[in-house]
Amino acid sequence: MDITQIFERINVHIRPMYLSDVEHVVQIDKLSFTLPWSERTYRLELTENSAAYLFVAELEDQLKHPVVGYIGFWFIADEAHISTLAVHPDFRGQGIGRKLLEEALLVASRLGADLVTLEVRASNQRPIDLYKKFGFQVKARKPRYYRDNHEDALLMVLDDLPGWSEKIQEG
Repeated sequence: MDITQIFERINVHIRPMYLSDVEHVVQIDKLSFTLPWSERTYRLELTENSAAYLFVAELEDQLKHPVVGYIGFWFIADEAHISTLAVHPDFRGQGIGRKLLEEALLVASRLGADLVTLEVRASNQRPIDLYKKFGFQVKARKPRYYRDNHEDALLMVLDDLPGWSEKIQEG
């Protein structure tokens, strides 16, 4: 089954995050990370951080799980930094994370970003593989980056966002 069929089957839609989404996003965050962001942090990102861009993946006609994933990035000067990305555990492996990342990169490109950075746990192979598919490369290792278990982070960079964006838009 190709990715288009998956999206048609689950009716996923990517849109900007609203304050009314924060409760769902925090629930997914707690299921996804050992160091989740607080509700207050998401509210501040949405209302006070002019550099923040946040999006959710929602399932249409779904009351139990209307929001099934989210992504955020900060845009400063000519750089975007992916700050967070997660998909509800019940909906992983269906291309939702890929769709969220693609949307964020397209928006960052339209804003004028030339490169995109992110940190990821060195042991978190599934997202590392996803980022590599998008052209991200490991540029550095940050020793003991995560406070909970002192795991290293990998700094990954997509350093030709305009080139990537052109390829995606061409099909």
